[in-house]
Amino acid sequence: MSIPAVRLNHAVLFVADLQRSIDFYTSVFDMQVAATEPRADAAFLRLTKGDNHHDLGLFGIGAGERKRPGIGLYHLAWQVDTIEQLEEARLALADHDAYTGESSHGATKSVYGKDPDGNEFEVMWMLPREHWGRFEHEAPVERLDLGAEVASWSGVRTAGRVVTEAVAR
Repeated sequence: MSIPAVRLNHAVLFVADLQRSIDFYTSVFDMQVAATEPRADAAFLRLTKGDNHHDLGLFGIGAGERKRPGIGLYHLAWQVDTIEQLEEARLALADHDAYTGESSHGATKSVYGKDPDGNEFEVMWMLPREHWGRFEHEAPVERLDLGAEVASWSGVRTAGRVVTEAVAR
């Protein structure tokens, strides 16, 4: 069984100074802060010309007593097209002894894994934009009830545009 990812959805970085990184990415890449999560010293940035919930996540490593890995890549997020595929991804990761957890981020539902070298990645499904509601500017880290999400969103395709046919060249 393999995971039918449709695109790389976002990257997440550990940064030394969260506000400095926010200032950099919002000015250099014309991004906007889509959400913050103070409990995790995190910010989620969206490209102003994009339609994604967030394109870049930033996690500060200097807050409190928390110990984090060094500055750099935290994880990549692969997006699947349906919530059922997210459920299948969880099974595929478990089958490969690569499953490490899951969570709900409001607008996105996620399962996590690690490759054989220990690199973390996320497989996620995003609610259609019209259903983001309060999560337009929030990105909580909450318990995921994947069974309930499948029951609620069965058959609903991802919020991101998915190319289903090869482009003729």
